[in-house]
Amino acid sequence: MGIKTYNPYTPSRRNMTGSDFSEITKTTPEKSLCVSLKKNSGRNNQGKITVRHHGGGVRTQYRMVDFKRFKDGIPATVVGIEYDPNRTANIALICYADGQKAYIIAPEGLKVGQKVMNGPEAEVRVGNCLPLSEIPVGTQVHNIELYPGKGGQMVRSAGNSAQLMAKEGKYATLRLPSGEMRMVPIVCRATIGVVGNGDHNLINYGKAGRKRHMGIRPTVRGSVMNPNDHPHGGGEGKTGIGRPGPSTPWGKPALGLKTRKSKKASNKLIVRRRDGKAIK
Repeated sequence: MGIKTYNPYTPSRRNMTGSDFSEITKTTPEKSLCVSLKKNSGRNNQGKITVRHHGGGVRTQYRMVDFKRFKDGIPATVVGIEYDPNRTANIALICYADGQKAYIIAPEGLKVGQKVMNGPEAEVRVGNCLPLSEIPVGTQVHNIELYPGKGGQMVRSAGNSAQLMAKEGKYATLRLPSGEMRMVPIVCRATIGVVGNGDHNLINYGKAGRKRHMGIRPTVRGSVMNPNDHPHGGGEGKTGIGRPGPSTPWGKPALGLKTRKSKKASNKLIVRRRDGKAIK
């Protein structure tokens, strides 16, 4: 998908870019696969803000994407490629031979009219979903399960893919987009190919309003606040943070502190972390 630019008839338009939606073939979503989501603006059931900087945004309908791909042995035809406001990747509407419709993440190169299949008997072809045990070493995959039957959880955003590096015993080793090497149960499923819409990271929003359309409210630096609002606040003019290290608004260490639990059960499945260090 290409990137389009705009004539600079206002200052915000000068550097603004957007997607040209050249891959999109279907403009209206499938109503039977859409649900309305209630917005909570980052508030919990007590009305207290638990996630900051959320609120507003354009009203959207959530497209129910099939991450499990459990309808085995039945070929499906790609009906159309659609834009999804809820994710960076595009989605593809597929229709199975028995008439059932579903949304899947659209991989790069998937075309309207193409056949896709799920299950161990499926060919190793873009858009098909197979267990890792049936995928050749070196293949690029996405929408990868972490636990058998739970549905794809890893590598789902635009332009990403993981590479199957090895298969040994009960586990397959994957190189994730971050560079991390991780073992996944070999019975878990993954979809062949690279997630489409790879140019998404080249988009320049150009103005604050486009982030507000997404429901993202402004973020203010702690150093410009008052001392009662943030540990970094206060002082005359531009001053340092006045502490041994940066902090969150609640006084906890921030910016670089490792938060992963040292005794987390899945540590033994990580062969190499994204920083190049092995898990001890």
